[in-house]
Amino acid sequence: MSAPATTAPSTRGLTAIRVGIAVIGVTGFALSYAALRQMAVATNTPGPLTYAFPILIDGFIAIGTGALLLMRTAPVRARLYVWSLVGVATLTSVWANALHAIRLNQQIRHGGIHLDDVTVGALSAIAPLALAGAVHFYLLTRHHQAQHEPSTHPAQQPPAELPTPRADSADVAESLPAAADIPTPASAAKPRGRRPSASVDQLVEIGRTVPRGPKGLIQRTKFEAAVRGEGHPVAKDRLVEAMDIIHAETGTPADDPA
Repeated sequence: MSAPATTAPSTRGLTAIRVGIAVIGVTGFALSYAALRQMAVATNTPGPLTYAFPILIDGFIAIGTGALLLMRTAPVRARLYVWSLVGVATLTSVWANALHAIRLNQQIRHGGIHLDDVTVGALSAIAPLALAGAVHFYLLTRHHQAQHEPSTHPAQQPPAELPTPRADSADVAESLPAAADIPTPASAAKPRGRRPSASVDQLVEIGRTVPRGPKGLIQRTKFEAAVRGEGHPVAKDRLVEAMDIIHAETGTPADDPA
């Protein structure tokens, strides 16, 4: 079974959960918004600002909940500070929603089911709590999806297959090598080894290019490095013989320095 078929149900499930979370969050915000706006009117807040008062409280709860998830690895004092602010905002919203419902319950004459003040206050607190919980659930689903998404790095993808070009019979005939160019088994099996050891004359020519050390002597390590740089193996006896010849040419005593 292909990979998209196994991952598609999980993606659809997360999408459905996020849609439900969004519906709950919007509904909780709308219910709490209506109650808090009426409370702002009751506190003689100027007309246009009554629309901003609910956003100040419930918006702070949503942002604070997201901040708590992002600060999971922060120091304890920083997290406690954010927790305290979110707690104060949540309690304020719950208290305002409950007080609003209780006051209306005391003023309105009910023709049907009549609930006591405690029940009305408790039910009215669901809206701000649902808003905070919806934001928390949404961020948790985002974090879960980020941890379980497969890596799609280009280096892990298999290389695309290139189409094989078709050749005509004439082109194939022209591309075939001639019989003289085909290597025989003996020549094909002939190994390619290292170059042969340099002769004394070749070593003398190489040694003349080596920089001299103290007292005009050739250092053996530099001489050997120069010989290997030319692709020849180092033969100790020939190397010493070549050094003696070079030192004799310059009148320098050959004490074979290392």
